[in-house]
Amino acid sequence: MIVAIDGPSGAGKSTVAKAVARKLGFSCLDTGAMYRAIAWKALDTGVDLSDEEALGKLADECKIAFEHDEGDPIARRVLIDGEDVTAAIRTAEIDKAVSPVSATPAVRAALLVQQQRIGSEGNFVVEGRDIGTTVFPDAACKVFLTASPEERAHRRVRQNVDRDLGSIDYEEVLADIIRRDKVDSSREVSPLKPADDAHHLDSTDCYIEEIIDQICAMARAAQAQAQG
Repeated sequence: MIVAIDGPSGAGKSTVAKAVARKLGFSCLDTGAMYRAIAWKALDTGVDLSDEEALGKLADECKIAFEHDEGDPIARRVLIDGEDVTAAIRTAEIDKAVSPVSATPAVRAALLVQQQRIGSEGNFVVEGRDIGTTVFPDAACKVFLTASPEERAHRRVRQNVDRDLGSIDYEEVLADIIRRDKVDSSREVSPLKPADDAHHLDSTDCYIEEIIDQICAMARAAQAQAQG
């Protein structure tokens, strides 16, 4: 069974997806980390982010892997070609680079194959931008999670302070979130948008625990219905 959680940057998808996966006993797949890993590799190897052919070739040839601690369904490390990039892909530089990378059709095609292969191996909570619309259109439970740009910017600043990564200037972070929303929503291939049958949840004024409980209830109901 697939629980698909889509939504814009900073909506809390990763936090929610991990908590839902633990409560349901599912594994968790962070597709955004895969695009971030490709963006990091492109910058590290000097690939021009406007060169779609080169980016596609890079995505096709790179091997992305997730490492888990024993017994934990949540991946603790992200590797690309054997190199641990877990922290490196969570910087402001990658925040800016990931949108043009993820908008490249050849990159999306290459990673789509990997995502569908992973998801076919068991019960997964999968989060990203196009999970319910493109990657797993037949997912039993689909959620579109959002929050106001201002709230998302505040969260990202707090996150950057805690991690000592990225900008802590609120106006700069807000501008980048608005920019990413525009890029992600207007790209030609798999734009950010809710699936027609997705449940819409706004986390702006909600405790994250409420969102987690709502999604778990939806997933259990979908699972019960599927079982008969």
